[in-house]
Amino acid sequence: MASAGHAIRGSRVGAGPMGEQERGEAAPRTQVSYWCLNGHQTRPSFAVGEEVEPPETWDCPRCGFPAGQDPANPPGPLRNEPYKTHLAYVKERRSPEDGAALLDEALETLRSRRRA
Repeated sequence: MASAGHAIRGSRVGAGPMGEQERGEAAPRTQVSYWCLNGHQTRPSFAVGEEVEPPETWDCPRCGFPAGQDPANPPGPLRNEPYKTHLAYVKERRSPEDGAALLDEALETLRSRRRA
């Protein structure tokens, strides 16, 4: 059973006879080539303008590596830092002597509270 009360049935965004007169003119575009370490080339398009500058690197859509604008010298893969625990970060900021002094101070504070 078909419903006859839906005016937008079968339409989608951008469908219909609308042209540039209703949407406005498209901004001028330029394509920039990027190459990754695996030799893949991608050409995203960017708006042209005085304050618009294409980025130095772009992620390759095929392998995910960073891609640069120099085909002879593409950027290398990003270095992933291993997961660090909170204790690892604390150990980077404090020497073992500083840690022992802070622990002794905290223990003395706890002992004094229990005595009182």
